[in-house]
Amino acid sequence: MTAKALAGRTRLDEFYQEGAAKIRIPESFDGAMEAVLINTSGGLTGGDRLQWVMDAEAGTALTVTTQACEKIYKSDEGPAMIDTELRVGDNARLDWLPQETILFDNASLNRRLDVDLAENAEFLAIEAVLLGRKAMGEAVQYGQFRDRWRVRREGQLIHAEDVRMTGDIENLVAQTAVLGGDVAFATLLYCGPRAEALMPKVRAALGEAAGGASEWSGKLVARIVAPDGYHLRKSLIPALKVLRDGQNLPKVWHL
Repeated sequence: MTAKALAGRTRLDEFYQEGAAKIRIPESFDGAMEAVLINTSGGLTGGDRLQWVMDAEAGTALTVTTQACEKIYKSDEGPAMIDTELRVGDNARLDWLPQETILFDNASLNRRLDVDLAENAEFLAIEAVLLGRKAMGEAVQYGQFRDRWRVRREGQLIHAEDVRMTGDIENLVAQTAVLGGDVAFATLLYCGPRAEALMPKVRAALGEAAGGASEWSGKLVARIVAPDGYHLRKSLIPALKVLRDGQNLPKVWHL
């Protein structure tokens, strides 16, 4: 999907979808655009592949979210794969705000996020993971999760990270240096000229949440852990609102 600037508003320029990957664009009244991603299959398992490509051209404001949490089920045939490619043009902003990814016991997922930013682009991203649904009595004992992020500005790498959990996940996340027994975690990333100014506001918004936030070289990174999805989202929403200049999150994010 490609968004373009037209008469002071963000408008749809190119649109293509196939298979279980669908996109819906609710009506907006503030000149920005919101795209809601839908996986009509209801989840992913071994061998499934989902790909998203979003392009916010110069001068646009695009928020991308998901209709529901992405569910990754038990895999018997290798990993499921989710590949996301985002491009943000000059003086454009893209907020990548998918809802949580839920991993079930013996799930296997390889996820990749590649972002290309123009010199004056702003980018905000959140990726949250739940190891089962605690309220449903679910737990993840074994499985595999790999998450790879690469963010570039004008072709130069400015952020890279890789998360890898494999095998005995239950004992891994019990370690103090990993999650300390919590089963919900998230990474929040902002790249833009206001990173330094926003840092104290984000820390204040996170309050007593378990985790921390840092800022350097025009980017802000926060990592948060929580005992379950509800408490994780309760911590994330105030911080995300700060990074969106007080703008509300998409309705699907409401508690």
